[in-house]
Amino acid sequence: MQLVSRVRVFLFWFLCLAVALASWRFLALGVEVSMEFVAYHAVERQLAFYAHIILAPVALMLMPFQYWKGLRMRRPQVHRWIGRAYGVSILLAGLGSLSMAFGTTAGLVAAWGFGALAVFWLGTTGYGIWLARQGRIAEHQRWMFRSAALTFAAVTLRVYLPFLFMTLGEETGYTLVSWLCWVPNLLFAEWYLRRPMRRSAALAA
Repeated sequence: MQLVSRVRVFLFWFLCLAVALASWRFLALGVEVSMEFVAYHAVERQLAFYAHIILAPVALMLMPFQYWKGLRMRRPQVHRWIGRAYGVSILLAGLGSLSMAFGTTAGLVAAWGFGALAVFWLGTTGYGIWLARQGRIAEHQRWMFRSAALTFAAVTLRVYLPFLFMTLGEETGYTLVSWLCWVPNLLFAEWYLRRPMRRSAALAA
């Protein structure tokens, strides 16, 4: 059981860090080569586009550190500063993604999918931070768990997208992934948080 837990933790860290670093490949390859499918955003809404592709990976990279129990216990001030950086990254990246959703050429269903993700991402994170400032730590942890599930959409999108493109084509696959990348994540988070309290107390660990 301990081995399984260690494997899960390793995969969580590896996927978050690997996807975050891979997301910055545009710095070496350029947007047109590395992000051809959404490169038009760099022309039509440059500020929103770069805010999202630069800062969303920052949030993804910082997220595992917030679930590092040893860091929280031994260095609470570091935990708070990482949390602030996580929140600011999501604020700017989320607003950028909302603007991109409104301007997408992928159709109304995809626009609503990515737009809803941006709204829930901003909402869960903002409310979670507000709860922390109120000293309501247990509630803060629950809402930040929801935020983390939505941040992890960056990973699940990249897991699903190649398969969807190969089986359904780019247009249908992109439309479907606009919902599939985050709705199951959020449903899982809700299921996990609504388990009997004696079991969900493991969240703190």
